[in-house]
Amino acid sequence: MKWYLHVLKNYATFRGRATRTEYWMFVLFNFIISCVLSAIEFMTENPTFLFTIYAVAVLIPSLAVTARRLHDIGRSGWWQLITIIPIAGSIFLLILLCLRSESQLNRFDVPNKVA
Repeated sequence: MKWYLHVLKNYATFRGRATRTEYWMFVLFNFIISCVLSAIEFMTENPTFLFTIYAVAVLIPSLAVTARRLHDIGRSGWWQLITIIPIAGSIFLLILLCLRSESQLNRFDVPNKVA
């Protein structure tokens, strides 16, 4: 949960780097919260009001942590736009997000210490 909160504290920070742990823990908690909200909406037979508000609220943090994750492997955050290419773009971005961090200084920042 600390990784999720860390990403939210850096709400719109597109500079710096994010470790694999930070990124994937954010994705995991994002997924869990989305499932819970969807289940609540399904049980109460409400439209997707809660889920939509949550999705909008975490849009900028999601883009920011993905950009920082790409910085950690030495790529620009603009690589997120590769998802414009149907299917192949999303698969390629997923592969990039799974790559190991650069252990040395790169053009984006010094490496983060893994905790």
